[in-house]
Amino acid sequence: MLARSRRCLMTLLASGLLALAGGAAWSADGSHADLPGVRLWFTDSGGSGKPLVLLHANTGASPIWEPQVQAYAQAGYRVIAFDRRGWGRSLAVASSGAQPGTVAGDLDALLDHLKLPKVYLLGVAGGGFVGIDYAAWRPERVAGLVVAASSARLDSEPEMREITARIDMPGRRSLPVVFMEVGPAYRSADPAGTARWLEHEKQARQAGATDQPLRTLNSYAKLETIAAPTLVIAGGADLIAPPGLMALWARHVRGAEFVSISDAGHAVAWEKPAEFNAAVLDFLRRH
Repeated sequence: MLARSRRCLMTLLASGLLALAGGAAWSADGSHADLPGVRLWFTDSGGSGKPLVLLHANTGASPIWEPQVQAYAQAGYRVIAFDRRGWGRSLAVASSGAQPGTVAGDLDALLDHLKLPKVYLLGVAGGGFVGIDYAAWRPERVAGLVVAASSARLDSEPEMREITARIDMPGRRSLPVVFMEVGPAYRSADPAGTARWLEHEKQARQAGATDQPLRTLNSYAKLETIAAPTLVIAGGADLIAPPGLMALWARHVRGAEFVSISDAGHAVAWEKPAEFNAAVLDFLRRH
């Protein structure tokens, strides 16, 4: 699969489809959807292409997809991204629904609002938790699932808890977030891009925002119920969800494809957009 993705990358680069992948402008129109419990901010590239919904990490909100939106829209997809409740421009509204709700529930309500019966999902890190949660809950609405740079939040599995504890860096939670999230290769090569990532992160989470729980705990058994074609993408230099950890949980998803992108940290989609987008587009075109 990795060899196939490399061939796909060369083909896409040669054809110019990824010309805008690194530094694409954020051009999708945005608006609020009044949903139960939330005024959900979302962007939508529009068009008649197959819909692809982007699920942001716990760091950043919908603008963090800057390197992806135009590349995927140019490839023919209708690209939708939203700020989860308490992030970015989305506002919790206690008078209209229960709080804090779940991201999967908000996603389902957004798809109803947009009258989209079936979509592709792409989630990075915490967005990957949500993609798994939703794909297991609403299999009929998920045409394909991509999970990148994510531990899958398998706190219920002793094996995953043990591995997470072994790779955890003492004192990491007191470090500036950029050191854990963005790989050293990218930080050294692109200071302007690193500064832009930090700016997105600073503006992402609202003060006092409450974490939304998963609908049900993610587990190996839950992974085994996912029916949608699934692609798992790891960053080779990810300190939080390294390839070895991701490969362990990916084996529980039937038929899952696995790609590792060298020298990329936890912010793999931001750091290596050309390679990341090539892998995603190759997967989408085949499913």
